[in-house]
Amino acid sequence: MGTIRGKTDKLDSILIAQYAYKNRENPCLWQPKREIIQKLDRLTAVRSRLKNAVKILETPLKDSKNLIGKKAHKNTRNDFQDSINALKKDIKGIEMQIEELIKSDPELKHLFEIITSIKGISKVTATEIIITTNEFKDIDDPKKFGSYAGCVPFERSSGKRKGRPRVSPFANKKLESLLHMAAMSAIKYCKELKEYYDRKVNEGKNKMLVINNVRNKLILRVFACVNKNQK
Repeated sequence: MGTIRGKTDKLDSILIAQYAYKNRENPCLWQPKREIIQKLDRLTAVRSRLKNAVKILETPLKDSKNLIGKKAHKNTRNDFQDSINALKKDIKGIEMQIEELIKSDPELKHLFEIITSIKGISKVTATEIIITTNEFKDIDDPKKFGSYAGCVPFERSSGKRKGRPRVSPFANKKLESLLHMAAMSAIKYCKELKEYYDRKVNEGKNKMLVINNVRNKLILRVFACVNKNQK
């Protein structure tokens, strides 16, 4: 936008037109997500908000457990328990709706089964991957997806100054968190990835670096299975 500081509809229209004209050689038509994917997206968003609400109520109770008397802590928990139970019941209801929605669509069900066949990838993670990639229509490259999910390190250098590669803070934080949990699960339950993790840590590699490598390996496996259409 240069030195432009004002904002009007006319000014916005001019800027958008200029941007479109400059990029006219590489147009990319936008395709809306299927209605079932949009509904899946809404349900997972509701589930996430309910999970956060439970966390908001439970965290102070856990933190204050050793700071106040047992009786006072019990009374405080009783005050919140009905709300927590109701929220958890709503979460289970949303999860059942998500599961039924996936089962209702053969194409979506098949894709979901392929992704969850990979050790470490949970139902929640698989659902988020399907939504964010738009069934692998919007993002079909594992490297691009890894960058979007905050798993790909980038070099930061200027002249003679060179820093070590780091992942960008501009990422889908929710997806990044889910993939981190997926990597931790894979290290525990997948023999191959556990051996890889132990070997690299024993070589002196930073644990978080190795975990990030495992995240990228899981991403590569997801895209490989989807592209080959096999579990």
